[in-house]
Amino acid sequence: MNNNNKNKIQVFIISQQSLFKQGVEQTFSEVEDIAISGITAVDDGVIKAIDNLPPDVALLDIDGPSDNGIELAKKIKQRSPNIGVIVLSSNMDDNQLFLALKAQAVAYLSKEVTSEQLVETVRRVARGEHPINEYLTDRPKVAEHVLQQFQELSARSEAEAFMSPLTPREIEILQYIAEGYLNKQIAAELGISEQTIKNHVTSILRKLNANARTEAVVVAIKQGLITIN
Repeated sequence: MNNNNKNKIQVFIISQQSLFKQGVEQTFSEVEDIAISGITAVDDGVIKAIDNLPPDVALLDIDGPSDNGIELAKKIKQRSPNIGVIVLSSNMDDNQLFLALKAQAVAYLSKEVTSEQLVETVRRVARGEHPINEYLTDRPKVAEHVLQQFQELSARSEAEAFMSPLTPREIEILQYIAEGYLNKQIAAELGISEQTIKNHVTSILRKLNANARTEAVVVAIKQGLITIN
């Protein structure tokens, strides 16, 4: 890696569309704190390319005739959990959002997004934020629809979700998570260690039968455990 780029946010662009790749590359070429570490199509060579030079953020265009893009997002996260996967689509809908959440994407954007919005999202993801949560907290109906699909997938009844009720502290932490706080920020707000926060989050996921923080937020909103202002 070029020494001039080593302190920059490393972004890997994945798309079947040459024009899209060129446009995104041009956008980042004018941004001082972001560097392109790789550009490729949606194919079997992506994982190997990412293994060779892991980026901080993967920009994944999922437009195509099949679910290959979403499947690739899932593979990237399974292989390299620390990479923030941003999914971009021309036809955003609730079902696609659900699939993106299942694949553990951290952001879900329209390909009509402005250059400024894309750059800011990349920066947020590089800081460890999950902008995809905003689709759920800002749109209660979407949150309800996504939760329904999670419940159908796992065959979980509402009664089961209450078998292990959350403690007041866990609900407090979950509220912070819903508002976009990172573990370190929650620890600072509550005056406890980051490891303690991590332990609470693990307990929250187990009790709500959730696989990820975002799903836990959706379940909690639906069950009335937390509220979004």
